Amino acid sequence: MFLGAPVVLSLCRLYPRWARWFSPIGLFGCFFSLLMTSFCDTVPQLIGVQGALFGVAGCFAFCPCVVFTDQWFDKRRGLAFGIWASAAGVGGAGIPPILDALLGTVGFRSTLRIVSAIFFVLGVPLAWFIKPRIPHNLAPKERLFNFRSARSRFFLTHQMANVLQACGFYLPNIFLPTFVRDRFGTSTFMATLTIMLFNLSATVGLAGMGALADRYRSTTCVIISATGSALSVFLLWGLSTSLPVVYVYCVFYGLFAGCWPATWQATKREISQRGEESGFGFVDPVMTFGLLCVGRGLGSIIAGPLSEALLRGQPLAGEAFASYGSGYGVLIIFTGIAAVFSGSSFFLEKLKLL
Repeated sequence: MFLGAPVVLSLCRLYPRWARWFSPIGLFGCFFSLLMTSFCDTVPQLIGVQGALFGVAGCFAFCPCVVFTDQWFDKRRGLAFGIWASAAGVGGAGIPPILDALLGTVGFRSTLRIVSAIFFVLGVPLAWFIKPRIPHNLAPKERLFNFRSARSRFFLTHQMANVLQACGFYLPNIFLPTFVRDRFGTSTFMATLTIMLFNLSATVGLAGMGALADRYRSTTCVIISATGSALSVFLLWGLSTSLPVVYVYCVFYGLFAGCWPATWQATKREISQRGEESGFGFVDPVMTFGLLCVGRGLGSIIAGPLSEALLRGQPLAGEAFASYGSGYGVLIIFTGIAAVFSGSSFFLEKLKLL
């Protein structure tokens, strides 16, 4: 989904007349993907239907929202993005217990069919309200594919931090439920509660950071996210010896790490401004957003095999204190380090290197 963002955003810019219909088509594709997944019997089928098809369809559903937000809002674009993006956190908080209940009662295939039906009934009709403010025949005609700023030190530094943040960000999402079950012997619901708390607090973080991105520089927004994320990992997750402390960590990490995409609103604004000041001409902020999506996608891909390497042999198990000695210690340390380096643009700016 992230990797395809520049392509779909380009289509939205090149064919504004049809961009209005990308979201309904994408949401229908998501529904169809979920429905077809319930009939899959092999891993390749799952990869094709649930992996590739759902990702492409989700990208088509998502990208017009990015384009139209910039049309409908001027001074509060960051806040607008943060609010609608936070809806994913609301879903992430409410859906897991529903899925657990359905899986336990009707099984895997019926659960997917029920979810796909709900997706179709509720999601596809709402896509009608996703529409542009500017008529397609009056859409801007500036040069859309001006990527000269993408070679600048400013952009490359932010992109590097973006990839590192994604590498660390997805690790807790993957392993927190398993971590609390292994360490504290919790029930399935109590383990799932970690993800629910994370997603719920991320909704607040996205809206809050979106508001900050409208007022402050990108480096200020980035260092707030990086500092809060790193401290919560090292001091709360790493030093946790009880389940309530892990829950507190989930809240703070969701608040500070989950808000990261909202920092892009400040980043893309400044990259466009710097590009014009440097004589690069018009730099489309929407296309810059697409490139940042690619960085996040690369980080999410790296996180999978990286997590296996970090947990292989359970390093530090029984050799360190608190949760650092739980067998997940190296993963915790890496997550914290990734959060620290995600704030690198702030320090480079202070050193006059940006």
